[in-house]
Amino acid sequence: MFTPTRFISPSLIAFVAAGAVYAQSGDTIAESQASSSGAAGPEVLQDIVITATRHKTELQTTPLAITAVTSETLAERSITNTADLASIVPNATFRVTQGAFGKGVSAFIRGIGQGDTNLASEPGVAYYIDDVYYPLIFGSQFDLLDLDHVEVLRGPQGTLFGRNALAGAVNLVSRAPDMNESSAYVELTTGRYDRFDVRAGLNLPLGDNLAVRFSGVAKKRTGYQERLDFRCEMTRRGTPELAGNFPYAEGLVLDTDNFTPESCVIGHLGGEDVHALRGTLLWQATPRLAVTITGDYLKDESENQADQIVSINENTAKANANLQAIVALYGPGFNYDQRFITGNPYQTYATYGDPIPAGTVVPGSTFYNGSILRGGLRYQGISPMLNWGYSAKAVFSVTDNIDLTIVGGYRKVDTVFSFDVDGSPLAIENTRNNTGEDHTSGEVRLTGTSARFDWTTGLFYYRGHGFVHTTLVSPYNGIQRYQNNIYEPDSKAVYANVTVRPLERLSLTVGGRYSDDEKPVSYSNLLDASPAGDIVFTVNPADKRFDWKAGVDYQFSDETMAYVSAATGFRLPSFNSRPLQPSQVTPVPGDEILSYEVGVKTDMFDRRLRLNADIFYTDYKTRPTTLSGQEYRIGPDGQPTPGQQVTIPHPAGVEGATVCRTLTAEEIAAGVPGFTCIGRSYFVNTPGKVRGAELEFDARPLDALAINGSVGYSKFSSPDLEAPTRVNRRLLGIPYWTASAGVQYAFQTPSLNGSITPRLDWFYQGNIAYSAITTAYNQPAYSVFNARITYTNDDGDITVAAGATNLFDKFYYRNFFTLAELGFPNVQAQPAPPREWFLSVKKRF
Repeated sequence: MFTPTRFISPSLIAFVAAGAVYAQSGDTIAESQASSSGAAGPEVLQDIVITATRHKTELQTTPLAITAVTSETLAERSITNTADLASIVPNATFRVTQGAFGKGVSAFIRGIGQGDTNLASEPGVAYYIDDVYYPLIFGSQFDLLDLDHVEVLRGPQGTLFGRNALAGAVNLVSRAPDMNESSAYVELTTGRYDRFDVRAGLNLPLGDNLAVRFSGVAKKRTGYQERLDFRCEMTRRGTPELAGNFPYAEGLVLDTDNFTPESCVIGHLGGEDVHALRGTLLWQATPRLAVTITGDYLKDESENQADQIVSINENTAKANANLQAIVALYGPGFNYDQRFITGNPYQTYATYGDPIPAGTVVPGSTFYNGSILRGGLRYQGISPMLNWGYSAKAVFSVTDNIDLTIVGGYRKVDTVFSFDVDGSPLAIENTRNNTGEDHTSGEVRLTGTSARFDWTTGLFYYRGHGFVHTTLVSPYNGIQRYQNNIYEPDSKAVYANVTVRPLERLSLTVGGRYSDDEKPVSYSNLLDASPAGDIVFTVNPADKRFDWKAGVDYQFSDETMAYVSAATGFRLPSFNSRPLQPSQVTPVPGDEILSYEVGVKTDMFDRRLRLNADIFYTDYKTRPTTLSGQEYRIGPDGQPTPGQQVTIPHPAGVEGATVCRTLTAEEIAAGVPGFTCIGRSYFVNTPGKVRGAELEFDARPLDALAINGSVGYSKFSSPDLEAPTRVNRRLLGIPYWTASAGVQYAFQTPSLNGSITPRLDWFYQGNIAYSAITTAYNQPAYSVFNARITYTNDDGDITVAAGATNLFDKFYYRNFFTLAELGFPNVQAQPAPPREWFLSVKKRF
């Protein structure tokens, strides 16, 4: 019987390794070499040269767990942004963030990462754009525009990169300008949901030592989820009584004596509207000095992420006095219940607005008190973002074997997003958030190589200024808050890494890093009703520490090498960035890990088959976790607000943590005192262990046939996951298994002056849990297939491709947001896109 335990047994060490390249013959990552003879012959796997170690090294002789992917391969597998990268990287979970967290990518590698976009926390996975550090989860859903290749490094990184990375790093490398010849390309794509994309690039030599490269993209498509007018839809379905006295949200769908709407659609979610430009100048100032200057600009006005209600607890809704006061306005029997679940995951009644006008007094509500500041707010269902920056890089060859590299950059990000917490036309709770940051970073790096030594040493500096401005409107909790926080992150580091080759095939590596990080925060969260509820404080999370890496690798032959390594990593301490009342202001400890890895890389059968595998063990020494719970809402008098709930110990068994339950009718009759509860996040340090294995393969059994794929397994263990009251005894949001595979065959078609290449890709993700206390919202394991057929005309330099993503229309959810565990009556989820077809034409000049 096959079991995960056997999969990670010591017998696998013979196959352990890191990194595979999904590259066809002719694809290059930095550099490629043909087969050892250099003569024409069978199509074999290439020697891929990467720069992840800050030296040009062949992937198969680099003792790192790294996946490197060319831009051509990304296109073949229909991967267009960083959120899709996880589908081909073992043990990586990258997905678009929940609507509550705005526009970004939650990135996890080997079960470690960060899903919250708030500036209070540091990403677990670091992004680098042409060697320049990108510090945010916001805006990290990069379009892979005019890219040369991507490198995804697994495990802690710090002795070779500018900023310490706890879980891994993603290095995006753009195409460099070419001084030898002019070239250009234009690519047009159409598809389902009115998709229309334009991509274009131009390369111009401006002399013997100067060249520029420009590229741009415009993408537009309608969202795959429909927003419906609730009253219109109830009338269309023949159940107008369910709408009660609730008003229309859109005047053009009114059902009148002379007009009956054919559709109740008033908007969409999940669409795309992006424009981006990029320009790069390369100047070979002298034979030893090269200077690159880059600027980019992105404007994203895409719709909010698709989001829908998947369940409503009617008892919880009925127990909230504020909510009952609201629904009473719309007639007897009207309530927040199953009527707001559309029955179609690609439809929602969310309006991002409050149907109750400002200044209204609602009897029985502690929120609608007649204030002109309460009620009537309406937000757009889009999330606009501006993301622009510039950078410069100078590489000076001090000698033939020593290079000095200086990199500096500036970036500014500004984004606005809304979240309809209840997912309905009511206004139980809505948030509007404006988050931005501008930062400057710089790095000086000196690298050298010789017959016995390779070494890298560097200095890194980063300073930023960030802000979070949020309006929280919560009629459900009877509060309205205005948050305005300022962040001033500052990071300085020095690092060094040395590889020594005492014997011909033996290498020893040791590295160290000293970091000095701090993030002063000025926090202001004001309650409009009473200064007694204001939350105002300053805090300065800071840490100074030393991290290290050590490793040994041995080249058994020209085709096979093995390695073993150990490394530490950390993340800066933080604080509770979303306190709902002063009692919730708490510190959050930083993360600390020690990771071990054993790997082997091998080419076999005359380089027709490549196998790279690794096993790893991570000791998560300091692991702050968030536990969703509830506590009593404190009123202006400093006492719990009366209601019909009482606190009980949290089912997860964490000391001091509580949730609430509703008093029974018998308890109410007996005069048992009840109170109103409010959501709370508890932060606890729960050390853990991560064990896992990864395998990547690439095969060329026939000259025209390419087969590649990967499989990853990781399991997180920790005492908190074994609590007797915990139902899902596993890490939330992370699958045990990930896998992918692809196959393509290039048919030569002389009569068409080119080739036709069909390709099929398979992506697998194991079961994922989203709640500690129930399995109701576990996402079952699923497989998604993409298909593509490409015709390449060699004479005209034209490529025509047609295909489909999610070929078999598999339905699954990207995320679940169990708001019920925060005291709300509902649970939300984000449905993934259904099947989408596309047709693209690309012309090269």
